[in-house]
Amino acid sequence: MEAAAIPASDGVMPSKPGSSYEAVRRLASSSAVVLFSMSDCCMCTVAKTLLFGLGVGPTVIELDKLDGGGHDIHAVLRQLAPGGGGALHDWQALPAVFVGGKFLGGLETLMARHINGTLVPLLKDSGALWL
Repeated sequence: MEAAAIPASDGVMPSKPGSSYEAVRRLASSSAVVLFSMSDCCMCTVAKTLLFGLGVGPTVIELDKLDGGGHDIHAVLRQLAPGGGGALHDWQALPAVFVGGKFLGGLETLMARHINGTLVPLLKDSGALWL
């Protein structure tokens, strides 16, 4: 299972400078591992605990702590989530995990990769783990 790159433009979401889509691209590429979260989301806490437990120091972006509540960024993340679109509930789009600037997925994908042994090699390849 390959992590999905965020295309420069997919014809649906604009990639113009200053757009929420561009903000997600910029933030997702700012660190080896980036986790978009809400501070009161239990699945987000599980994802953070797993990553920190593996020795990864992800950049955690708490959307509810951003100016305006991060609603625009959250809308972009919902588009990236499986079955993307407005029909998803907020919790289904979070956590959103990016590794090496590519969208990995949510908690289900993160846990599946951990269980099948592909998460640590991916984290090593991205520079998030040294050993």
